[in-house]
Amino acid sequence: MDNDEVPSAPSTPVTPGTPGAPLFGGFKGERGGYFRKSLLKSCKCLSVEEWTMEEGRLPPVSCSLPPPPVSLARKVGAEFIGTLILIFAGTATPIVNQKTQGSETLIGLAASSGLAVMIIILSTGHISGAHLNPSVTIAFAALKHFPWKHVPVYIGAQVMASLCAAFALKGIFHPIMDGGVTVPSGGHGQAFALEFMISFILMFVVTGVSTDTRAVGELAGIAVGATVMLNILIAGQTTGASMNPVRTLGPAIAANNYKAIWVYLTAPILGALCGAGTYTAVKLPEEDGDNHEKTSTAASFRR
Repeated sequence: MDNDEVPSAPSTPVTPGTPGAPLFGGFKGERGGYFRKSLLKSCKCLSVEEWTMEEGRLPPVSCSLPPPPVSLARKVGAEFIGTLILIFAGTATPIVNQKTQGSETLIGLAASSGLAVMIIILSTGHISGAHLNPSVTIAFAALKHFPWKHVPVYIGAQVMASLCAAFALKGIFHPIMDGGVTVPSGGHGQAFALEFMISFILMFVVTGVSTDTRAVGELAGIAVGATVMLNILIAGQTTGASMNPVRTLGPAIAANNYKAIWVYLTAPILGALCGAGTYTAVKLPEEDGDNHEKTSTAASFRR
């Protein structure tokens, strides 16, 4: 025991939103053999600090237990609440902007949605993955980062959250509701192209920060929120910069305004699929020593 070296296991990145930060240190040799064996078997050692050890003691070992499983009900509940907050904030701001004759400005509209996305990712990303968008859910499933069997449940929660937020806003701001509906100010072809491109950009960034361990996962919420802001500054005046079918669907039903709704139900999904596929094609290959867990559970920021 005095001169044995404890080999260090490959480092497993502990990403934000993922339970399992270092929990244990300084295991003592006096503990029972069964306890040591079962606990160490379930831990993932992150680092071993080598120094001259006192007799009868192991060196401090930084380990993490695997995160406890999250039930589907909790995931769907977090997805519902997160989408509700996003649609409420993203729709309320343009309504207030219309009511106050443009006092919010385009920058204010962009900041509102970007901040909403950021805080939701930081608060619920470790529970549900914070998809908040059927396009994101479908793209993750297409790339095998999310199980297809959970896609209908997630999309159902997102649609219900959108309807709840939209009708709540209708009750609060009635009769001013049209300001929260995303409709194109130009031709349908131009609107389709813009929605496709900004959804492509959004999903390219989302795929990078949520599925690639080389990305700076600590800044995932900020990166995605900033991308939403950028996209609204690009397309907000022309299409409303939906990027999200349920961002358009709920307010459209509440306001009974379905102008060019097909654009907002198709372009974001196609753009997200292309964005996710493009990042997957260009990202760096995994090294042999990397220990990436391939899971069929919800992809998150970052799982």
